Amino acid sequence: MKIVCFGDSLTRGVSFVKGRLRILKENYPNTLQQLFSENNKEVSVINKGVFNDNSHHLLERLEKDVIMERPQYVIIEIGGNDCNFKWKEVAEKPWEEHKAIVPMNQYIENIKSIITNLKEHQITPVIATLPPLDPVRYYKNISDKYSPSISHWISEVGGIDYWHGLYNRNLNRLAEECSTLKVDVRSALKKAGDLVEFISDDGIHLTAAGYKVLSEEIYRNIEKWNKEEEGLST
Repeated sequence: MKIVCFGDSLTRGVSFVKGRLRILKENYPNTLQQLFSENNKEVSVINKGVFNDNSHHLLERLEKDVIMERPQYVIIEIGGNDCNFKWKEVAEKPWEEHKAIVPMNQYIENIKSIITNLKEHQITPVIATLPPLDPVRYYKNISDKYSPSISHWISEVGGIDYWHGLYNRNLNRLAEECSTLKVDVRSALKKAGDLVEFISDDGIHLTAAGYKVLSEEIYRNIEKWNKEEEGLST
């Protein structure tokens, strides 16, 4: 069996460590591969995560990075960059209206197109919900990087945690409407313990411990689906 992990920096395995972004060896595709190997499962896990990608980018590279690989499952983890804002522009003109990088309706249409395309190629899409973030640390990080002037704008339109939650709720709804498999990594991380341990210092990327929770939840669900499928075929 082959699994493609398709997404952005969370799939790539980026974490904010000692003031800088770095790629962890303990990223979730690697940890997922390890879980299958430890349990003597013949599974190949491929990491197709790209830093700063959004749903537009995933659509553009769907054929080359996923369909040509002909996997059984594709874990789609995307949305954090879609619902984000161009903070440099916000800092320079906090009095103006600013829109999310990929507006909500377009984001949902992009994910729907990915799901449809995969199903047409007999590939099973799996929607992963958006992991929670730490708004306090996230705001501090972007305020330090750009300007405290973004604070006023955020207070007027709602913070990234509001938009993040909104996109996630619509993603959940889409999974139901399309009868698509889903892994609720957001709930899994919230239930696993103190989020400070799972979210890195920039407030949005995960730590090695966070990626471990994510991979374990995906592993648990894939094993469950495979057993259900085996039961139907006997």
